[in-house]
Amino acid sequence: MLRRTKNLVFHACKSLQSVSNTQFSVFSYGYCSKSYQPEPENEWERLLKPFDLDELRKSFNKITPSQLCKLLELPLDVPTSLNLFQWAGSQKAYCHTFDVYYVLIDKLGAAKEFKVIDRLLMQMKEEGVVFKETLFILIMKYYGIADLPGQATRLLLDMKSIYCCKPTFRSYNVVLHILVAGNCHKVAPNVFYDMLNRGISPNVLTFGLVMKALCMVNEVDSACSLLRDMTKHECVPNSVVYNTLIHALSQSNRVNEAMKLLEEMFLMGCTPDVETFNDVIHGLCKLSRIHEAVKVVDRMLLRGFIPDALTYGFLTQGLCKTGQVDEARALLDKVPSPNVVLFNTLINGYVASGRFDDAKAVVYDIMLSVGCKPDVYTFNILIHGLCKKGCLGSALELIYEMEGKGCKPNVVTYSILIDGLCKEGRLAEVDNVLNDMSAKGVCLNTVGYNTLISALCKDGKINEAQEMFGEMSSKGCKPDIFTFNSLISGLCKVNQMEAALGLYHNMLVEGVIANKVTYNTLIHAFLRWGDFQDAVKLVNEMVFRGCPLDEITYNGLIKALCRVGAIDKGLGLFEEMIRKGLVPSNISCNILIDGFCKVGKVHNALEFLREMIHRGLTPDVVTYNSLINGLCKAGRLREALSLFDKLQVEGICPDAITYNTLISWHCKGGMFDEACLLLYRGVEYGFVPNGLTWFTLVSNCVSKKGEFFSSI
Repeated sequence: MLRRTKNLVFHACKSLQSVSNTQFSVFSYGYCSKSYQPEPENEWERLLKPFDLDELRKSFNKITPSQLCKLLELPLDVPTSLNLFQWAGSQKAYCHTFDVYYVLIDKLGAAKEFKVIDRLLMQMKEEGVVFKETLFILIMKYYGIADLPGQATRLLLDMKSIYCCKPTFRSYNVVLHILVAGNCHKVAPNVFYDMLNRGISPNVLTFGLVMKALCMVNEVDSACSLLRDMTKHECVPNSVVYNTLIHALSQSNRVNEAMKLLEEMFLMGCTPDVETFNDVIHGLCKLSRIHEAVKVVDRMLLRGFIPDALTYGFLTQGLCKTGQVDEARALLDKVPSPNVVLFNTLINGYVASGRFDDAKAVVYDIMLSVGCKPDVYTFNILIHGLCKKGCLGSALELIYEMEGKGCKPNVVTYSILIDGLCKEGRLAEVDNVLNDMSAKGVCLNTVGYNTLISALCKDGKINEAQEMFGEMSSKGCKPDIFTFNSLISGLCKVNQMEAALGLYHNMLVEGVIANKVTYNTLIHAFLRWGDFQDAVKLVNEMVFRGCPLDEITYNGLIKALCRVGAIDKGLGLFEEMIRKGLVPSNISCNILIDGFCKVGKVHNALEFLREMIHRGLTPDVVTYNSLINGLCKAGRLREALSLFDKLQVEGICPDAITYNTLISWHCKGGMFDEACLLLYRGVEYGFVPNGLTWFTLVSNCVSKKGEFFSSI
């Protein structure tokens, strides 16, 4: 028996030696990638496959912690490894070492057995095993892989308080990396400040991670302030730190600050890369500062950097955006190997500028000549251009042409065509396009359905729009906020308020969040029907759901109050709007001025006009029309004419309402000749009399004749 045990130990040692020589490729984040060649089965492996604890107990007297470590490193499953661990721990005078726990926890982490890991940590504490930071870093990394940033943060906080292991910047860096990678950007700064409060010194990587997190939540100023704090902690910024800040500043349209940091980067001896320059160039182009962007490219070339496709893409896009399409074309000629994206940007620039023929020339004269094949995006841009011009027949021909060239139209292609047909009011032809799509296996997407539903609602075909909505849901295409808003608007227009309100509630059930357009559409519809109570209920719900009232909401409510003569309440809402930081427009002021005039408070209306001008608003023809009508109604015709003259002095052109108002009140006052003079004066200044003008004058003339004959 003793001889047999010795043989087993010999085989076990031999097996363990072969395991220790096996190459383990350990991924930096904690996963183990094992690559080994299977060897002939020895007696040790026979005992482990299938695992027989009783047989193993008979095989040798005692196993050491180092031997157990090597056994646990074998490619055994988790239950087997745990049984082996428990059996070894049951030996007399045996204690698990830190290394044993580390190897087992490594295996458990890879298997996401985090509850077992927690129990082992408590067991280590009870057994008095001294904890090392490396173990916690290992577990944290596995939490990161499992997308459990909260658990990683919890473990970091528990290290000192529960396990008496003081974390260093290494532990904090791992957690910060996990938080940033897991989109927990708001939590990362709190972890960083906790680190500082505990007196743990950060390193450059720590600062880089926190700055990235702050930039991701648009706290760029806080990130920039950390750059200045780095020296306090004896940290020197590196290229990664500068690149993070330059990218964030450029994205936030703070290019001047980004350029200053680029200068500082050079002074600090940090080398930027092409991406750094591209961030600045993109930022400048977004602000239409193209010439400055070109200078940055020149500087880039002087420093030995070669612009890439993105560099030229940003410049081309910037030039096209500012209408400098010919300059963009000249730039394209200088690009060594222009790709299809650059060509598409230029083509889109020509189409946006209304130069369709030039866009077509780029495709057929330049692109093809340099061996760059147009893709579906190229054709979509051209088709969009044709639809904008109303050349729908040519757009259809281009679709046939692209198919002939082996380029299959996609859902965007057909959506553009459907949008063009809807805008031209050719809804009957949409069915042909839908049939063509179906035959080619192309399904409408949400954008396509939205286009059709919106067009049907505008055309008053609400039943067909609802059918399309039902089809959309049945085909697995989820309606979005635009779908619901179009249908709600359509239902409100045909006075189906109950259906509109029901759709609003269904939208909330579907998880689609109502926006200002949704609420304003419903509120204004209820106000038009004089249902102020239901409108106010929706206003309260709008606020409750975190959707702030805007000027359109307030204007609807103020107008409704003015309509029923509650001008003081309307004025109160106007003042509330200002208190909430909303800047009133002419529309808001005109509603109140008209309201004052209709209830005979012309003096208040004129005072409000002065206040309106004091606020920096310029009265328009609508403002003056309300005041002129109010003055005439109050019998203050001379003041109305004086205001009429002031209107022309200020360069505001009177419209038909202005002339008709004055002509009507002159006729009512028996001043027919003066009314005719106003008509002649208006015609001289370009006023075209409408039906109401002639009706007012003719009816007054007939009335005068009747009075004349009755007096004879």
